[in-house]
Amino acid sequence: MDASVIVVGAGPAGLMLAGELRLGGVDVMVLEQLPQRTGESRGLGFTARTMEVFDQRGILPAFGPVETSTQGHFGGRPVDFGVLEGAHYGVKAVPQSKTESVLEEWALGQGAELLRGHTVRALTDEGDHVVVEVEGPDGPRSLTARYVVGCDGGRSTVRKAAGFDFPGTSANREMFLADIRGCEITPRPIGETVPLGMVMSAPLGDGVDRIIVCERGAPARRRTGPPPYQEVAAAWQRLTGQDISHGEPVWVSAFGDPARQVSAYRRGRVLLAGDSAHVHLPAGGQGMNVSVQDSV
Repeated sequence: MDASVIVVGAGPAGLMLAGELRLGGVDVMVLEQLPQRTGESRGLGFTARTMEVFDQRGILPAFGPVETSTQGHFGGRPVDFGVLEGAHYGVKAVPQSKTESVLEEWALGQGAELLRGHTVRALTDEGDHVVVEVEGPDGPRSLTARYVVGCDGGRSTVRKAAGFDFPGTSANREMFLADIRGCEITPRPIGETVPLGMVMSAPLGDGVDRIIVCERGAPARRRTGPPPYQEVAAAWQRLTGQDISHGEPVWVSAFGDPARQVSAYRRGRVLLAGDSAHVHLPAGGQGMNVSVQDSV
């Protein structure tokens, strides 16, 4: 066996799981198709429960000083968690790239093995072990493990190869996200309903603001890349009246609101966690936070 467990995907779910397995004395290999981390901000901050998990594992100090918030919401109604004495609070404006960096260092420090630039092409559950066909920097190879866990995202190769179903609904709307430098934008951390849709905005530090814009009636689209920044700026202006076309885009993305979940998280010796097992509207870092909690 190359490892007791092969984890596919070095995102928050895969890295958290790798560290957890090592805490239990399990030898684990993580396969990641990207040669290096993207550095994209993606999910921002973490929830109170994720904060608890990181504290329990001694990971929190690695984030350095963080800005916490007692303010939350339920269905758009503000909720003050400050009344809960001794509770952990959510952390604001920590980019997912930082979270992944911290989790990677922690998992490797526990003894996990991480192979970047390795793409899973196929897998076979042999009953007492799993064979994984991988394309790496040195060409194709076969790896074996007692178990395989797919943490490889909403388009999971592991989920498809192992024959998991994925019932639910496809996206029926499109939303834009942009991290922008050089604009003065009023914070709307919970989201604000406006006549033509919904907008959110929050400062990220270093002169960068994040905006999210959902224009009512905007259909879901299958894009091959990020939307042009001017398309995002035009939508923001239609909804808010503010011209941000002069801003410098740091990162731009589009996402939808699919809702799917596998009927079972395990088939034989293959398991799923994170977005591989469920997808939903990712706004507010929900996907990243749920993925971390899946793995604990």
